[in-house]
Amino acid sequence: MDSFLSQASIYLAAAVIAVPIAARLGLGSVLGYLAAGILIGPVFGLVGSETAELQHFAEFGVVMMLFLIGLELEPRALWAMRHHLIGLGGLQILASTALLAAAAIGFGHGWQVGLAVGLALSLSSTAIVLQTLTEKGLTGTGGGRATFSVLLTQDIAVIPILALLPLLASHAPASLSHDGSIQVGEDAAHGAGHHSLSLVEGLPGWAVTLMTIGAIAFVILAGVYLSRPVFRFIHASNLREMYTALALLIVVGISFLMTLVGLSPALGAFLAGVVLANSEFRHELESDLEPFKGLLLGLFFITVGAGINYRLFLAEPSDVIGLALLVILAKGTVLYFVGKAFGLKGRNHWLFTLGLAQAGEFGFVLLAFSLQLNVITPDLSEKLLLVIALSMLITPLLFILYEILSKRMAETHVEHTPDEIDEEGTVIIAGIGRFGQIVHRLVNASGFKTVLLDSDMKAVQLMRRFGVKSFLGDPTRPELLKAAGIAKAKVLVVALDDQENATKLVAYAKRQFPEVHIVARAYDRNHAFELYKAGADDIVREMFDSSLRAGRYVLENIGLSDYEAAQAEQTFYAHDRHTVRELAAHWIPGTPASENPAYIKRARELEKDLETALLSLAEDHVKKSA
Repeated sequence: MDSFLSQASIYLAAAVIAVPIAARLGLGSVLGYLAAGILIGPVFGLVGSETAELQHFAEFGVVMMLFLIGLELEPRALWAMRHHLIGLGGLQILASTALLAAAAIGFGHGWQVGLAVGLALSLSSTAIVLQTLTEKGLTGTGGGRATFSVLLTQDIAVIPILALLPLLASHAPASLSHDGSIQVGEDAAHGAGHHSLSLVEGLPGWAVTLMTIGAIAFVILAGVYLSRPVFRFIHASNLREMYTALALLIVVGISFLMTLVGLSPALGAFLAGVVLANSEFRHELESDLEPFKGLLLGLFFITVGAGINYRLFLAEPSDVIGLALLVILAKGTVLYFVGKAFGLKGRNHWLFTLGLAQAGEFGFVLLAFSLQLNVITPDLSEKLLLVIALSMLITPLLFILYEILSKRMAETHVEHTPDEIDEEGTVIIAGIGRFGQIVHRLVNASGFKTVLLDSDMKAVQLMRRFGVKSFLGDPTRPELLKAAGIAKAKVLVVALDDQENATKLVAYAKRQFPEVHIVARAYDRNHAFELYKAGADDIVREMFDSSLRAGRYVLENIGLSDYEAAQAEQTFYAHDRHTVRELAAHWIPGTPASENPAYIKRARELEKDLETALLSLAEDHVKKSA
C-alpha cells in the first residue's frame, strides 16, 4: 500500500505541476502530460517498470473517450460519414502501410517484417489527436471531422490487422493459448491447464462470426430497450453515486463483452455511445464519465513519456530521431495527397495532414503481438517502440505548426477586387453581419439611405440575393470611405468583426471627419474602452442589451410588475453607461483590469452605487405591496 501511495503521489504531483505550466504557455495539456512522464521517468528515475502495466490500465481512457464521442453522434450522422470512413480512412491505412512497408524493406528487412512494421506505424494516436482537437475546439471543423473519420477507421482496422499478423509468422507456428493469447512454438505448451475467458476459442469460423454479430446486436438492443428501465430504476434510489456506477458499468461491461468475442473494446464503446446518443440520459452519462476519461488519458500520456528507453535513445539518438521524422514525413505525405483527393482545402487540409502524421498507441499493441509471433526481432521491436513514443511526443509540436500556418492563411487570404462605389448615403454601415443587417433594416425601413460596406464576399453576396445593394471592399481603406460619401454622411456605423480594424476605423473617421457621428459595436468592455478612446460617440456591446432584456424577464417572473422590472432595467442601463465612462479614465491599454488597483477601486465604488440604487427600487416595491 505504501508503494502504491508513493507512486500515485508522484504521478499526480507531476501532472498537477507540468500540465498547468504547459497550458499557460499555450502548448496544450497533452504535451504537459508527456513532459511530466519524461521528468519522473527518464530524467529523475522516480518511476520504473510499473509504467508498462499502468499504460494498459490507462488505455481504458481511450475507450471512455470513444464512448463519449459516440454520445455526440446520432446514427444518422455516423451513416453520413460512411464515405469518409471507408474511402478516406481505408485509403490512408493502405497507402501509409504500403509506403512504410517499402521503407522497411529498403532498410534490409523481409517483406513479412516490412508489412508488420507498416501496419503498426500506419495507425495514428487516437488519444492524443482527439484530446488536442477537443481542447482547441477543432472537432467541428471540416478537417476535424475528416481526422475523426480516419481515427475511427483505424480503430476498426485493428481487428483485421490482428487476424492478419499470425499469417506473417514464419519462424514458428502460432496457436491460441488457454488464456486467450497467441503463443508461438514451445510457449504454447506452457499455456496448458489455464481456463480461457474467450467465447470464440476453438469455434469454427462461421460460429465466431455469429458470436461477433450476436455481441454487437446485444449492445444495440440493450441500448435501445434496456437503458431507460435501468436508468429509471437507478433514479428511484436517489443516490447520485449510482449514476456514476452505472455509467462505469456500461463502459466496462461492454468493453469486457467485446474482448470475449475478440473485438476492440474501443469499437464496442463507440457503438454503445452512438446507440445512446438519442437517449435523454446522454448528458448524465457525459458528466459522470468526463472526469474519469480526463484522468485516465492524462495517466496514459504520462506513461508514454515515462516509458521512453532513454538508454537506447542516448546510444542511437540520430537513428531514433531520424526514423521518427521519417515516419511523420511518410505519413504526412500520404495524408496530404489523400486529403487533396477528397477535397480538403486550406486550414482543414493542413489540420488533417499534420494531425494524423504520428504513430499511435495501437502500434504498441501490434508490435508486441508481432514480437510474440516472432515476426519481428526484440531489437527491432524496442527501437520501433521508441520511434512511436517519440512521434507521439512530437505531435503537440505539429499542432503548433498547424496554428502558425492557420494564422498565416488568415493573413494572406485571397482578396477580391473591390467594387466601384457609385452611391452615397446619410448612413454608412461598415460590416454587414448579424449586427449590421439589423441596423440597416431599421434605418432603411424608416426611410433613410444607407450604404453597406464589407470585405467578406459571402456576406455581400448574401445581401444581394435578398435584393439589398451592398459593396465589396475593406471599410478601413480611406478611398472606399470617401467614395461612400463619408464627408457628407451624418452617421457611421462600425460593425466589423475584427476588433483591431474596428478601433482603427473609428480613430481614422473621427480624426478626418469629426462631424460624423460614430456608432460602434464593441466585443466586450475592454474593447468598449478602446473605442471610447478612439472617439466613438455611441458604443454598443454585443451581448449587453440582450442580456439586460433577459434580466428584465427574470425580474418580471419573480414578483416584479412589468413597470418595476423596466425601471430596474433602465436604472442598470443608465448606471452602466456612467460606469463605462468613469472606468475608461482608469483603464490602461495592455494591462488586465485585475492588475489595475485604481480601476478595481473605482469599479467597487460604482458597484455599491448600483446596489444602492436598485435596493431603493426594491424598497419602493415592498412599500407598494404592503
